[in-house]
Amino acid sequence: MWNKMNFQDEAAQLINSDFRDLGEAAHKLADHILKLGGLGFGASFFGFFAAVAAIYLLVLDRTNWKTNILTSLLIPYIFFSLPQLVFGIVRGEIGKWIALVTVVLRLFIPKHYSEWMDLPGALVLLVVVAPNVIATTFRENIVGVIVCLVIACYLLQEHIRASGGFKNSFTRANGVSNSVGIILLLVYPIWALIVIIF
Repeated sequence: MWNKMNFQDEAAQLINSDFRDLGEAAHKLADHILKLGGLGFGASFFGFFAAVAAIYLLVLDRTNWKTNILTSLLIPYIFFSLPQLVFGIVRGEIGKWIALVTVVLRLFIPKHYSEWMDLPGALVLLVVVAPNVIATTFRENIVGVIVCLVIACYLLQEHIRASGGFKNSFTRANGVSNSVGIILLLVYPIWALIVIIF
């Protein structure tokens, strides 16, 4: 009996120690992010993860975990949250070639153009043909951040409604992965608004 109590005390102490270490690591990460580039680096960092989360949700919706939410809204979200480096590459010659192949496949060889290619093709076309005022000014502005925030809030609300409530959206197997992805979509615009305001 004493061995069991000693083991429980030791386990509790180890877990508390681990949580302290995690807290210190998170504090160091935040300090290093602020030292590297201030709050703006965090916005770029979270923008990258938000774009990855949006792509994950697009892929998830095309698999057997189909949802009733309007996932085509993820295309403008990715457009506004894509990191500048990746956006510049897709907006350049590489993106033009991808857009050309997409249009040729869609128009002349529709049998080889699958339905799952519609949204990625639309994203590439949007990036390539967007006017500079939208591609540069609005993307790096509060307008793009607000668009991302509205889309993320709408998708979260629709996901909770489609799941049958807040509790179901976090307890069902497919609800948890969608919920986590949509919450990651919320992190970027909230952080970017903090950066813009301060």
